[in-house]
Amino acid sequence: MRDVLEVLEFPKVKALLATRAKTPLGQELALGLAPLSREEAERRHGLTQEALSYPYALPEAGALKAAWERAKAGGRLSGPELLRAAQALEEAMALKEELLPLQNALSQVAAGIGDHGAFLLRVRKALDEEGAVRDEASPRLKQIRQELHPLRQEILNRLYALMDRHKEAVQDRFVTLRRERYCIPVRAGMAHKIPGLLLDESESGATLFIEPLSVVKLNNRLYALRLQEEEEVNRILRELSQRLAEDPGVPGTLEALALLDLVQAQAALSRDLGLSRPRFGEGYALEEAFHPLIENPVKNSFALDETHRLLLISGPNMGGKTALLKTLGLAVLMAQSGLFVAAKRATLAWPDRVYADIGDEQSLQESLSTFAGHLKRLKEMLEGATERSLVLIDELGSGTDPEEGAALSQAILEALLARGVKGMVTTHLSPLKAFAQGREGIMNASMRFDLATLRPTYELVLGVPGRSYALAIARRLALPEAVLRRAEALLPEGGRLEALLEKLEAERLALMEEKRHLQKALEEAEALKRELLAREKGFAEERQRRLKALEEEVRQRLLQVEAEIKAIREKARTEGKRDALRELMALKERYAKKAPPPPPPPGLTPGQAVEVPSLGKRGRLLEIRGEEALVQVGPLKMSLKAAELKPLQEEATPKALPLRPRREVKEVDLRGLTVEEALLEVDSALEEARALGLPTLRLLHGKGTGALRQAIREVLRRDKRVEAFADAPPNEGGHGVTVVVLKGGASPSAKG
Repeated sequence: MRDVLEVLEFPKVKALLATRAKTPLGQELALGLAPLSREEAERRHGLTQEALSYPYALPEAGALKAAWERAKAGGRLSGPELLRAAQALEEAMALKEELLPLQNALSQVAAGIGDHGAFLLRVRKALDEEGAVRDEASPRLKQIRQELHPLRQEILNRLYALMDRHKEAVQDRFVTLRRERYCIPVRAGMAHKIPGLLLDESESGATLFIEPLSVVKLNNRLYALRLQEEEEVNRILRELSQRLAEDPGVPGTLEALALLDLVQAQAALSRDLGLSRPRFGEGYALEEAFHPLIENPVKNSFALDETHRLLLISGPNMGGKTALLKTLGLAVLMAQSGLFVAAKRATLAWPDRVYADIGDEQSLQESLSTFAGHLKRLKEMLEGATERSLVLIDELGSGTDPEEGAALSQAILEALLARGVKGMVTTHLSPLKAFAQGREGIMNASMRFDLATLRPTYELVLGVPGRSYALAIARRLALPEAVLRRAEALLPEGGRLEALLEKLEAERLALMEEKRHLQKALEEAEALKRELLAREKGFAEERQRRLKALEEEVRQRLLQVEAEIKAIREKARTEGKRDALRELMALKERYAKKAPPPPPPPGLTPGQAVEVPSLGKRGRLLEIRGEEALVQVGPLKMSLKAAELKPLQEEATPKALPLRPRREVKEVDLRGLTVEEALLEVDSALEEARALGLPTLRLLHGKGTGALRQAIREVLRRDKRVEAFADAPPNEGGHGVTVVVLKGGASPSAKG
């Protein structure tokens, strides 16, 4: 019986994988791929996922393995072979250093790469960039070559000098090698001119290659040195080959490189075919699954669980039933072998064994028919399958009498259901479709067929058994109607089931059309919802951005104001108060314009009669201060919320009197100062009082001799900021205090 891997075409998947491997090591692993333990399969899935996100370059591991195996067998490697092996080991160590910092599954594999520093150091010292053995490879080789080079040059010099002396005898002026000895070309008939040993002659006989007697001893010495050089070079190459064979890290390096190549090939296969990482669970659930070996496959979704353990698939021939069975079987085998699977999403159980009865199998040796071959595989399933097994049966009940085949097939299905196995079964037998309809543990399904084009669509339809479409196709092909009606009349019970299936399919198509409309409406609603959410998010982000910008602007302005106030204070301390006050007032006016006071509440104006409901009194509005209002209620002045006041209509509203709110009176103590100091203080005080809007100013100078009082009043008479001045009342200082009324202020009956 064919192996289940071959039945499900798993070797073809492995061949696709091998073509994506970059080294013979990876190709060998790919072609030998088989189901692994669950732990190792999940590890390979993780490695493949990491290889997808982190590409890395692999060394030429094939040349390394071939060289190492030859060296292990006792062979002597050439210089270039040793150099290629060393380069592969060096690149492997560099890859290890690259992957170790990732601290993931790839780095764990890379940790298996050995340390080949000692071998690489010896190779770099012994071989040059072309793989030739260096003079420094050994002291003896260096000594031999130090003698070889001048000896060779001496031979060449003698030969060129000899040719220059006997130009008439020389065919061409060049030195060549014959029998590993240096010689010159001499014209035939002129050999007597240059005595020596005849080593060779041209095909025409016109040129003789002669080793002159003057260089015979030198050539002998040169030949001997060459033999010594060759012997020493071979000894060095044997030593390097033995070092490679005895390097204990090479097997681990080869194993790690092979696995790194394999998982990189698996990542490439996943990208090329659109595979996804599977998840292992209790049942089988595949979304948009497809056959990985079919070009432009149709994708189907299905599930096998405790409710529906078996899926009975029916429908026309060439409709894709067998491909669907292989889709599930391959998904399981690929997942168990560490590969990604052909589906958008896949949850797979870990079966103890996969049974597959797919395709015809005749055995001439055992005299088995196709039907007997099927029965042999079904017998194996019935004897060995457990509730953890996966069974895939194609064309159950075919190859024999339909009635007997249907009865036997139903018995087999009942036995499989009793064992609790999961799987897929395809059939054409109508009794089996009737058996599965509504039965616990098994569900009907079919492959859709397009009657308009008479072509299968390869789409799986769950819950509905398939039809053979024989009469429908015959009617589409315009067979005589009388023949068709007679055929329908001759239909047995199974045929009437086909008519019922036709009705069910029509209803299903109508429901599918309605579902498409609803799905479209739902998608449009979801799109609108996403658009509104995105717009709302945009508004929120814009609001946040503007608030942040405004906060930053306010902060910058506050910092600017603080800096300016600080500068003014510093100026007041160092340069005097007058200029500082001017700048302070200018600063106040500049920022006051940018932040105008809030407008008064509508319907309220100063001087208007208002009612205060909270007090049950009437009064007159004196002043509005933002949300606050100053109200005269009888003899009392009260600060109330403007929103609490109600304007009153008066028959004849008197003209609002220009009321000046009570303001602070400033006093400056000038006692103890000289006249000059006092006058400077008076000037500063006048400027400050004017800036602050004060109506009066008290200058405390004392009585004394009256000189300070007289000097101050002389200055006040000439000051344009002063409206009037006078002594304070006796009880407030009398002659020792001068009360100054600033222009625009209320006079205290003063005279100049």
